[in-house]
Amino acid sequence: MPTLRAMLAAPVVLTLLALGTASLPSEPHLTPASSYLPRLVVEGDAPAAAFLSRHDSPAPRETYRSAGPGIRPGDRFRAGSVTKTFVATVVLQLAGEGALQLSDTVDTHLPGLIRGHGNDGRRITLRALLTHTSGLYDYTEALPPTDPAATGAAGPSAQPLTPGTAVRTALNRPPVSAPGTYAYSNTNYVLLGLVVQRVTGHPYSTEIQRRVLTPLRLTGTSFPGARSTLPSPHSRGYHRSPGDGTLRDVTGAGPRTAGAAGEMVSTLADLTRFYAALLGGRLLPPAQLATLLNTRTAHGMYAMGIYPQKLSCGTTVWGHNGHITGSYVRAAATRDGRHVFIFRANTDMLSDPDLEAALLEAEFCRVRTGGPA
Repeated sequence: MPTLRAMLAAPVVLTLLALGTASLPSEPHLTPASSYLPRLVVEGDAPAAAFLSRHDSPAPRETYRSAGPGIRPGDRFRAGSVTKTFVATVVLQLAGEGALQLSDTVDTHLPGLIRGHGNDGRRITLRALLTHTSGLYDYTEALPPTDPAATGAAGPSAQPLTPGTAVRTALNRPPVSAPGTYAYSNTNYVLLGLVVQRVTGHPYSTEIQRRVLTPLRLTGTSFPGARSTLPSPHSRGYHRSPGDGTLRDVTGAGPRTAGAAGEMVSTLADLTRFYAALLGGRLLPPAQLATLLNTRTAHGMYAMGIYPQKLSCGTTVWGHNGHITGSYVRAAATRDGRHVFIFRANTDMLSDPDLEAALLEAEFCRVRTGGPA
């Protein structure tokens, strides 16, 4: 699975999520994941958390639960690197239409852009960008601690980091790994956004709107660019200082460093519908979907904008995490898209490191009674 560089607000030191196993005696009919959720607030120090679970078998049903104050079912929130699944979907659609090939080099579409310090776009393919095997340095690692996206500053003086600036930042460093080696880098998806624009003549966000959001009626999903305000309704986002534990409201810290690597704003319901549609074959024909889910290039670590995680019960879930200032989200679904689980917290720092895996185990490896799935 991706490293924590997927967070996109790189200068912040973060620890991820842990859940206990106690159930709530006052709510005996909740699913196991529901019974664990309050522990996230009590022991994980999250101000609030919520999830939406969708099962299509034996009959379609959805379960929403929240813990802590201030989160509502329809709230917009920053989805971070979950954006990558949307970008990869559009690239695979374009490949299916013959507009590009995954074997194309970056130089084919962005001639001369990738040069210097041992980086060469003539030797990097679109497949390598999609699977994080390009070796390109992750530009977010070079952002200074005073960057507005990391500090929560907002206002007229807070300037966006453009895709061009992000790429130039990465090219100031040599490759971090040999070609073909998996190394998660947000630079890859910034470049894919530029490729989509070059091939289609439209910004990547416009193509996602036309190809994904509109057909699926994902009305709560948007791409803010340099805009720091969240659409309404939205909850607050918080960062907890790793030093003194101070909780700071960073709702106005726009995703200025993210772009196609993670700027998207969405809702639990929209992400649930998206992953159900994607894995259910509604967005990609079978050949392209199989390519999207192929982890061979990244040696099992990553597919294309999506990655697998095998749970203790033998179930493998597919999805992505999103980690950005003031927000953490994890999307996971079964391979057929008939069981989707989207979890979010309105903070980027929790005090116990095992929450995410425990929550997925609770959702996908147990039935309502708590026994094996």
